[in-house]
Amino acid sequence: MNGVPDLELRSRTGGSVAFAVRELGGRRAMVVEIAGEDRGALRPADGENLAIAARTARDQRLPLICFVESSGAAIEEGVAAVHGWGTAAREFVACSGVVPTIFCVTGPTVSGPALLLGLADLVVMVADSYAFVSGTHMVRQFTGEELSNEGLGGASMHERTSGVAHFTVADRAEADDLIVELLSFLPDHTDQVPVGWPCADPVDRPTPEAGDLVPDTATGSYDVRDVLACVVDDGHLLEPRAQWAPNLVTAFASIGGRPVGLIANQPQSVAGTLDIAASQKGARFVSFCDAFNLPLVTFVDTSGFYPGKDLEWRGMIR
Repeated sequence: MNGVPDLELRSRTGGSVAFAVRELGGRRAMVVEIAGEDRGALRPADGENLAIAARTARDQRLPLICFVESSGAAIEEGVAAVHGWGTAAREFVACSGVVPTIFCVTGPTVSGPALLLGLADLVVMVADSYAFVSGTHMVRQFTGEELSNEGLGGASMHERTSGVAHFTVADRAEADDLIVELLSFLPDHTDQVPVGWPCADPVDRPTPEAGDLVPDTATGSYDVRDVLACVVDDGHLLEPRAQWAPNLVTAFASIGGRPVGLIANQPQSVAGTLDIAASQKGARFVSFCDAFNLPLVTFVDTSGFYPGKDLEWRGMIR
């Protein structure tokens, strides 16, 4: 495949899945599109195509980018469609920690395909999209609760409440630009280091303003992102999960032109203490940076774990 700028491996021939090796911002990646017939309902052949795409990305050491809009397994195909989805899920799991996996939800994504989002390293959701495993009708039947699609699984909910969405964007064009930027911080696979870029911001630039931002008193509050911006190249941060578990900030940035991961307590939110969500957010980000050779820069300003019966009962130790 090397040297081929744009290779169509499997077009959408009567199904809902197409995939190809394409260039995104000068980077080669396996790009998968799940959409098309019957609102993207997945048939056995679609599951096979998804599995082939993921396996090829892993074998060729290419980032895996998946745009998804799907109503789930095609009901008329029965167990065969569910088996196809399971085969695809197994291949996506095998990509974990080997190649970066980015999902973009472009429309309604329900049932099995929604579960694939949990296997991605990064999830981008278009503002008017939604994703859930069990729909509003099922919720009403089992619980009596009336919910809209957006209330149950909208992009805003997944950005703020569930943490499924790392980023939300206005439309597909903005999603494409964001994915290109994300790839610029990442290598193609786990055996590479991120390439980086030339940078005019001197690595030895003094940053006295960072110290000025930190209050003299231990109880003082400040936005740690202002401190981070002082330290990194050109003050630029790309922050996944910015609205979820805001007491811990995770971000991509560069120092001296080299991509890095940042992790920092956020004194503006519950004094930067760690609860279950923040711990999960931090652990997942650290694992991702470790897998793809991003140096970690850590900023610590916290009194420790958030105390309380609720957190202990929900498994803070675990």
